[in-house]
Amino acid sequence: MRKLRDYDAELKALEDKARELKARKVEQLGELVIATGADSLTADELAGALVALVETTDTGKRETWAKRGAAFFRSKSRRTASAPDRDTGGAQAQSGGAQPASGATGAA
Repeated sequence: MRKLRDYDAELKALEDKARELKARKVEQLGELVIATGADSLTADELAGALVALVETTDTGKRETWAKRGAAFFRSKSRRTASAPDRDTGGAQAQSGGAQPASGATGAA
């Protein structure tokens, strides 16, 4: 006879995992805002800039922003070379403090 599966427990475990992932994503986004210096903007300014970014369909602008972002993360990871080898998508490299936001105003 087969052991019955506890679907409720499995569902609860999946919901807990999803909640953890969402909390980690929110934390990492907050760290990104701080690391880029965008925390000096008001919530309305930041939201407006992000909405403008999302609405942008110009692939040239998006590619430029992507290159700039990649360079930002590379420069951060070089400064924190003594950090653990584990890659967390740049979140640990950002915790070292905010750098001057050279791209914060040119995004719109």
